[in-house]
Amino acid sequence: MSGYIHFTDEQKERANSVDLVDFLQRQGEKLLPSGRDKRLARDHSITVRENSWYDHSAQEGSYAIDLVKRIYNLSFPEAVSLLLGGERGVEYRQHTKSSEPEQRKPFVLPPAHTDMRRVFAYLIKQRCISREVLAEFAREKLLFEDAEYHNAVFVGFDENGVARHAHKKSTATGNGFRINVEGSHPAYSFHYISKEPLI
Repeated sequence: MSGYIHFTDEQKERANSVDLVDFLQRQGEKLLPSGRDKRLARDHSITVRENSWYDHSAQEGSYAIDLVKRIYNLSFPEAVSLLLGGERGVEYRQHTKSSEPEQRKPFVLPPAHTDMRRVFAYLIKQRCISREVLAEFAREKLLFEDAEYHNAVFVGFDENGVARHAHKKSTATGNGFRINVEGSHPAYSFHYISKEPLI
């Protein structure tokens, strides 16, 4: 029983309320801007905001304890101890729920350019994606070129076919710019479901 640690409900709630941006940066993690979120540099599929996280590839998310268990391969007691400061007595910033509901900016797709020449050129030459695949994405309105900066815009739709998420990626050579459009819903990130039966 030496490995057993009892945590009160208040301690567990405090651990789960730790601001993940503050915590991860103090662990030496590099975070990249991604709209209103921050993206984990060592795993671009994971974004964090306040005390919550979302893994876009696995399509799941939760709060601080589960993320710390996941990325540092820790047990529940180890993760809670680390978030509470452990033996070092470190105090991490807490995310407190505001009495006022957060004003979420409505999601709006950026205006589309009249053609997709730059997007096709970038994705074919730099990313080696076939023209046929890109043409299918364009037909399904999953991909377009934005009018202002010629970014590639990858669109995610909900189960009713309504656009709920968009990710912009620069088509300029050597430019690493990428960002989610403000108001994007992380549960509906870009994905493609083939209509053709598997052979």
